[in-house]
Amino acid sequence: MSSIASNDSRTAPISLGWGRLPPEYAIPEQAPSRVEAQEYCRHLARSHYENFSVATWFLPAPLRQHFFNIYAYCRISDDLGDEVGDPLASLEMLDQWQVELDACYAGNPRHPVFVALEETIHKFDIPKQPFDDLLKAFRQDQTITRYERFEDLLGYCRYSANPVGHLVLYLCGYRDPERQALSDSTCSALQLANFWQDVSDDYSKGRIYLPLEDLRRYQVTEADISAACNTPPFREMMRFEVERARQWFQQGLPLVGQVDRELAVDIELFSRGGQEILTAIERQGYAVLGRRPVISKTRKLALVARAALKMLRGELA
Repeated sequence: MSSIASNDSRTAPISLGWGRLPPEYAIPEQAPSRVEAQEYCRHLARSHYENFSVATWFLPAPLRQHFFNIYAYCRISDDLGDEVGDPLASLEMLDQWQVELDACYAGNPRHPVFVALEETIHKFDIPKQPFDDLLKAFRQDQTITRYERFEDLLGYCRYSANPVGHLVLYLCGYRDPERQALSDSTCSALQLANFWQDVSDDYSKGRIYLPLEDLRRYQVTEADISAACNTPPFREMMRFEVERARQWFQQGLPLVGQVDRELAVDIELFSRGGQEILTAIERQGYAVLGRRPVISKTRKLALVARAALKMLRGELA
């Protein structure tokens, strides 16, 4: 395997933090072939996210590989920020990932994700900003662990969630601000639903995504979260947060009627799936501390069947 030329900016030592992640995540010395890179992304997408694989059933076949490529980028980027367990190491690795992204846009990628993604970027003329924004969010997670106001949390969603919706729209040929705004509502709502679902898990990583102003308003303390005490004030606060997230889903739902049928099915699936998370929280009395709400496999299948039936009936778009 050849070494990288001395004038390559990627000759800096690779962070030891890569050893804390799956070995296949590591940046290789030599780029794989495009075929190998595409297989890498397909495998990563299909093995890491059940709902994503289900959603791709409804996509036109020519788009599936490109969705896999984007998912692989998002998956590894997220893990660099979330699964390393050392903020300094995560920041260093995210910087190295940024260098690979820059190399992808410069035409000399090395990591299999970027070798595959290069074709996607060129084919659909995707700007670099959404990819950059995601990395900004994951860097932010290493230094900012509390959010004072709900507006501050939405500002985080602007980088952590909304770029994914923009990337999907680019793949499907939509570039207008109107659809992007609707997508932002749905993506932010999905991020909020995940936050409300994972309060204890996030706290174990040192993070609280519930707005601090809401903790004070409902007289909930950080000690309550630490001890997994689902007090009546905490449950009342979660009721408020769940209803607020539902409103954001409702704001984004009109996008279903403004895209082609295949994409409409995916939007329907992810939007309804996010709302099912909120329903699961409601069903357990908003007591999410120490007990993560989940959607049953039966319910997931029902959502898929419902979306598929709507598509067959021509009710989507």
